[in-house]
Amino acid sequence: VQLQASGGGLVQPGGSLRLPCAASGSIFSINFMGWYRQAPGKQREMVASITNDGSTVYGDSVKGRFTISRDNAKNTVYLQMNSLKPDDTAVYLCVAAGVRPLNGGPPSNYWGQGTQVTVSS
Repeated sequence: VQLQASGGGLVQPGGSLRLPCAASGSIFSINFMGWYRQAPGKQREMVASITNDGSTVYGDSVKGRFTISRDNAKNTVYLQMNSLKPDDTAVYLCVAAGVRPLNGGPPSNYWGQGTQVTVSS
């Protein structure tokens, strides 16, 4: 199973970006998909998560500005980021947890390679 994140880039403060992350491979179902971020010199931070029934959780620093969604048919999770601030600058990593393979094996967790988001004027 591979996770491919994209959509990062340079954006001005107050701007918006949308990050998709698509999971591919032997996938029967994915329980949990989410986004974390890692800024230089800081601990990895949970940004947002969503379960396969649509329940969401957001980090305190992004509540009201970011929205997570997913397309189960496409095994894809999206992060809509609005009102971006310089403090949002980080590498954004997507994660898929509780991934059940088509062969009925045990569930596993996977991380994507990350996409850089830079918020600067």
